[in-house]
Amino acid sequence: MGEEIFKKEGDEEVEDEFKDQVISIRRTMKVVKGGKNLSFSALVAVGNENGWVGIGKGKAREVPPAIKKGAKDAKKNIIEVPLRDTTIPHLIKGVHCGGEVILRPASKGTGIIAGGAVRIIMELAGVKDVLTKSVGSNNPLSVANATIDALKKLKSPEKLSKLRDKDKDLIWQ
Repeated sequence: MGEEIFKKEGDEEVEDEFKDQVISIRRTMKVVKGGKNLSFSALVAVGNENGWVGIGKGKAREVPPAIKKGAKDAKKNIIEVPLRDTTIPHLIKGVHCGGEVILRPASKGTGIIAGGAVRIIMELAGVKDVLTKSVGSNNPLSVANATIDALKKLKSPEKLSKLRDKDKDLIWQ
């Protein structure tokens, strides 16, 4: 899965430019005999704004290492998002735990109608026009995973036409 994101340039492999963005940072505390141990958990999304996006979680005692670990984990979990011009190919619903996200294609010039984790993931995936609705839990981790679940379920017209042995124009109109 991750092999496609690397391209050959000369003899060495060069990674595409991925941008990372923090979705949420949580402070956790463990009470021990000597006092309280602080720890930070960061949810990070990475993407190249051209159809590749992933999310990851990192934990550390300080915020910057937690973000760095989250970005490293997100690069391991990158998925390809099929795009149709500036939007997604069809309506889809993603579910994870208590969070549900509905993604609907939009006409050109609409923009990203989303908030929080969904907006960050859509921007990093390269989707420019989409209508979204988040139902149920508003926990950033659940919403982000539901969004990734929805993006994984998307099917491109080209792959579906090969699978069904039909013309691409007959499948999506």
